[in-house]
Amino acid sequence: MSKEITSRESDYSQWYNDLVIKGGLADYSAVRGCMVIKPYGFALWENMRDVLDKMFKDTGHQNAYFPLFVPKSLFEAEEKNAEGFAKECAVVTHYRLKTDPQSKGKLMVDPEAKLEEELVVRPTSEAIIWNTYKGWIQSYRDLPILVNQWANVVRWEMRTRLFLRTAEFLWQEGHTAHATSEEAVEETKKMLDVYADFVENWMALPVIKGVKSENERFAGAVDTYCIEALMQDGKALQAGTSHFLGQNFAKAFDVKFSDRDNKLHYVWATSWGVSTRLIGALVMAHSDDDGLILPPRIAPLQVVIVPIYKGDEQKGMIDNKVNELLPKLKALGIRVKYDDNDNSRPGWKFAEYEMKGVPVRIAIGARDLENNVVEVARRDTKQKMSVSMDAIEFYVKTLLDEIQLHIFNKAKTYRDEHITKADKWDDFVYLLDSKGGFVSAHWDGTAETEEKIKELTKATIRCIPLDGEKENGTCILTGKPSEQRVLFARAY
Repeated sequence: MSKEITSRESDYSQWYNDLVIKGGLADYSAVRGCMVIKPYGFALWENMRDVLDKMFKDTGHQNAYFPLFVPKSLFEAEEKNAEGFAKECAVVTHYRLKTDPQSKGKLMVDPEAKLEEELVVRPTSEAIIWNTYKGWIQSYRDLPILVNQWANVVRWEMRTRLFLRTAEFLWQEGHTAHATSEEAVEETKKMLDVYADFVENWMALPVIKGVKSENERFAGAVDTYCIEALMQDGKALQAGTSHFLGQNFAKAFDVKFSDRDNKLHYVWATSWGVSTRLIGALVMAHSDDDGLILPPRIAPLQVVIVPIYKGDEQKGMIDNKVNELLPKLKALGIRVKYDDNDNSRPGWKFAEYEMKGVPVRIAIGARDLENNVVEVARRDTKQKMSVSMDAIEFYVKTLLDEIQLHIFNKAKTYRDEHITKADKWDDFVYLLDSKGGFVSAHWDGTAETEEKIKELTKATIRCIPLDGEKENGTCILTGKPSEQRVLFARAY
């Protein structure tokens, strides 16, 4: 099975595509730039979504749903936001097709069905939501509004890659409204912490929390906070963002509230989101040349049991033992499957579940029954153990926790080894070309310098770390004064 996958060393991009396709996560679509998320991939997304949804609700948020279509006049109300997304917008201009009189059986756009106003297919929902909030908010008693929506969005990408960058993708977007700037900033940082908690403790992927430079900021935001992760090829990936929008959208849509003294004020806003891009991060950060490696906490299937037998008699004995074991494992909250499909040989099944990244595989044969043991194999290290059947369910429960921690620690070690300081331009370029990862360097704070560095190296400022210490130095490119290092990297 491993021979079917391109190795990471030879072609990292093709290796990634191979894993997504052959691991059963997604497939290409008839619609250019779009993907089909297959049941196994969607089960992974559902697990991620369910955990995040609970975290949102535990922090006081409620789910709602807003229209897919945004009138162009609303979309362009906040100029920076409209300008930032304009080149990625899909636009609906007509509402009907009709039979083409010149070509039998073909359809054409009905020229008489032109919309009075074009509709933008949702690239992000600030415009439609803040137009709606205007009707919801009159008084301080109506605040805060803490709303999230799970939705699809469309951003017309010309160069696409499954999960990482597609014309349509799934995500959640939180949109909150507050009476004070302080409350909105607190919300922005709180949701960043929620994302960091989820990505580190559920996806087993270490992140760096920071704030974006002005060039990298979300269009229409005052500040963009982010979590940045590192992939195995040394490139960074933005894993989540939380935006302090100030009063920009409130002013664009005239959303005001009266305070306790009956004075009118514009509302303060935040928005925050993560998407199915996280599945791409999961694949690239943890997997190997034999297939996916999925953290147990969000793996669609945590344990698979494969019988090894000759004849119906041995099969029946194994069935009886497994039927005793399954309810015990499920009682511990373990997602387990007994694969007794006789259309495939055990070796094929082993390779298939290895490809799919199932954390634990249990094999049971006739001799194992005689010795009251099973063979347990863990996906992350390939280690195999012989375990007593009397203790198997608790052993597996503990093993899943061990695997989760091991995957995280391995990714963290790699990440930490790839954060390198550079004080000279030549060293900066050498590190990006030879080692990759995050390069910690001084920057003079200007957009011009940031753009020049990007032009020369293809590296961007991934974030200004929130826990970064103040440190006097000189800009890596211009030699001008700097008070803090920032993290540069080439990125997805």
